[in-house]
Amino acid sequence: MFLFTTSCLHCCCCLLSVETVGDCYVAVAGLPVPRKDHAVVMAKFATDCLVKMKETVHRLETSLGPDTGDLNLRVGLHSGPVTAGVLRGDKGRFQLFGDTMNTASRMESNGGKGRVHISGDTAACLEAAGKGKWVTEREDQVIAKGM
Repeated sequence: MFLFTTSCLHCCCCLLSVETVGDCYVAVAGLPVPRKDHAVVMAKFATDCLVKMKETVHRLETSLGPDTGDLNLRVGLHSGPVTAGVLRGDKGRFQLFGDTMNTASRMESNGGKGRVHISGDTAACLEAAGKGKWVTEREDQVIAKGM
């Protein structure tokens, strides 16, 4: 998974790969320099990742068998402020904190496979950028902590 997300990231040179946590990949637009089009950039990146995932799964099904067709990807996007810092210890690393990170995580964990799930704040950013046609309201309601 991380190979194709990294290849998508290289196509979007304006994104910052932050970390991987378990099977979760964290990338951000607008750091260290804020950018108004961060939601558009991240939505394109997320869509590119979904396309690459489908291509990768198809190749794996061909070589490893149909059980690999169960592999999938969920994406959660949220727009807002974050706190950034370097955690010390044996393996010091750059990390992002705050409600924005928590909301993006909840968007992903409560989302369906093969979909990009966005918060209302990110939807508003996309609509303000003239990309409202990219947004489809979810039919079911999600109850998530803090939302």
